[in-house]
Amino acid sequence: MTDMMESERCLQIIKALSNETRLNIMRWLREPDAHFAPDCMPVNAEFEGGVCVGKIQEKSGLTQSVISGYLSAMQKAGLLESRRFGQWTYYRRNAETVEQWLAQLKMDI
Repeated sequence: MTDMMESERCLQIIKALSNETRLNIMRWLREPDAHFAPDCMPVNAEFEGGVCVGKIQEKSGLTQSVISGYLSAMQKAGLLESRRFGQWTYYRRNAETVEQWLAQLKMDI
């Protein structure tokens, strides 16, 4: 990745985390078992750590459309991964992107 692309990616992530609710979502998804009931997660272990978007919305207290926009922005920045099971969409942290971003941030600052 070029320096320009890394800088743009870093800024995109910072923008995605510049909202308290989006930052809370990342915190909640860091330890989903501590913040969500087991029925919020996929029945099979195929998408470990995933949480149903409806439960994220309920915990946040915001409307589904606002949360969907937040999750979309976070996914676009590479912070989240999603998977659809039937009619439900589940989100989880993209640990690889988070680790890379933190390492890059340490080098840049």
